[in-house]
This record gives sequence, structure tokens and C-alpha cells, in this order.
Amino acid sequence: MGRAENAAFHEPVMKTRQKAAMVEGAAGGNGSFGDGLAAAARSIIADARTALADPELSDAEAVHEVRKALKRWRALLRLLARPLGEQADLMRTEARELMRALSGARDAQSTLDALADLSKTDLPLSDTSMDTIRARLTEIKNAAEQTSFTKTMRDRLARYLDYATLSLERWPLKAIDFDTVADALTSTYRRARQLLPDGWPNAEAEHLHDLRRRVVEHRHQMDLIEHLWPRLGQVWAEEAQRLRNRLGACQDLAVLTSFTAPHQPLAPWRSRLAPVIEARRAAHLKTAARLAGRLFAEKPKAFRRRIAALWSARQVKKR
Repeated sequence: MGRAENAAFHEPVMKTRQKAAMVEGAAGGNGSFGDGLAAAARSIIADARTALADPELSDAEAVHEVRKALKRWRALLRLLARPLGEQADLMRTEARELMRALSGARDAQSTLDALADLSKTDLPLSDTSMDTIRARLTEIKNAAEQTSFTKTMRDRLARYLDYATLSLERWPLKAIDFDTVADALTSTYRRARQLLPDGWPNAEAEHLHDLRRRVVEHRHQMDLIEHLWPRLGQVWAEEAQRLRNRLGACQDLAVLTSFTAPHQPLAPWRSRLAPVIEARRAAHLKTAARLAGRLFAEKPKAFRRRIAALWSARQVKKR
């Protein structure tokens, strides 16, 4: 991993640790664990608003930051599904629809990310061909941004964030205890673990995409309890992020593959790109299998007992 990639990886990790510290202040002081959840929710909403309003962000950067905030928001809403009931489900569904509305621009960026990934290998393409491919993908990305991240879409996102802010003030978060959160954490862990492929090399792209979504959700939810054991929480977050990155790279390659289908923009290069894409995908899956084996080694009940024990130990320490 190069210096630039290393910085890109650690920046979001550092940000989530800062948010976890904020949760720790709420849960470790005079407040309840629910106070920490409220602090995390306000932080997510603030990050999304900043992405929408920051004039220094390009449309691609703004889309990325908004989608990232909405992923964290949806992970939090799933934690709150039992105490909030139908409202959490409806708001999570609407957030997913907003993310899908922005997916055109994201898919175009994914192809460029996949191409950059392939550039780390020996590509059987000339510099001229690579320049042509990049130019076509950039043109598609720019067109997608213009049609998806419009003022209408920005206004729709702003209205959703306004509603989320108002809803947050009404939610009975103070009454939510750690056991409720632990049950939800375990449910997400179980959902991700059940999606681990029996045979990684032959896993379908859609299956890996579903697994990645669950890993993203698990990773964001675990940020909320990192303060229970910071050293372990840090390692866990980084392992989950590495798995997420590998699965994300596979998804990017799948999108790039779709662009090489007949009548698609990269069809002329299909025969040369296909074997390189498959080889790179296999390398990512080999690493993903190893990471997932470590991250999801415990059965869900054992995972639940461990996080409950960490919480109990912290409560004893506070007395």
C-alpha cells in the first residue's frame, strides 16, 4: 500500500475513532448509552450536511461523502430497529433509495477505481489504449454526475436530513440500554457471517455485493462500541475496513466488466481486459477469505457474550 493509499485508508478510520470517543463521553459520563447513540446520530447528519454544502468538494467527492454518511446512518437505524419500530425501517428504506439515486455517478467512478487497480498489474494494453479508456470512463462519470447530483437531488437530500434531525429530537434514545444494542449488533454480525461464501473463487458478484453491504454495516456499528476496549476495537475496525476494501475492489471490477459487454463503452477491449480482471479478482478474493475467516471466526452467540462481557467490565471499572 502506497503512502497516498495509506492516508486514504486511515483518514476515515481516524474520523470514526473520534466519533467513538464522543460516544464514550456520553456512555462513560453521567449520560446513558442512548446519549452516545444520539451524539453519533448528530455527527452523521452533520457530516452529510457538510458534504452537501462544502464548495471545495467536487461533485464526485460530495457524492462519495454523502453516500458514506448515509451508510453510517442506515447502520445506526438498523441498531435502533427494535426500539423505534416502523419509523426506523421507513427511514432506512428512504436512505437506501437516495443512495441508489446517486449510484449512477458512483458506478462510473467505480470503473475508474477498477482501472487504477488493474494498473498495478501488467496490463496488455498500450498507453494510447489506456488513455482512451480513461477518457471514455471520465466522460461517462461527468455525464452521470450532471444527471444524478442535481439541485433537485441536493434539495431532496437536505429535506431528508431536516426530517432526520427533527426525528432524532423525538426518539427515546435515553431509554435504550446496551442489551438492546448488543442484540442488534449480534443480528448484523450473524447476517454478515451467514453470507460468507462456501467457495470464494466461485462466488457470484451479487452475493459478494450483499456481503460487502453487511460488512459495511457491521463495521459502522462496531465503531459505536470501540470505546469498550479501544485496542481491540481499533484492530477490529481496521480488519473490517480491509475486508470492506477487498470486497469493494471486487465490486468495482464487476462494474468494469459490465462496461466491456457487447455494445458497451469498453467492448473493444473485452478480450484483453477479461483475463486481467479475473486474475485481479481472484487475488482480492483470496485476501478477503482470509480476513473474513478471522473477523467472523466466532459464532454469533459467542460474539454476543464477548461484547456483553466487555460492557460489564467497563461498568465495574466506572464504579
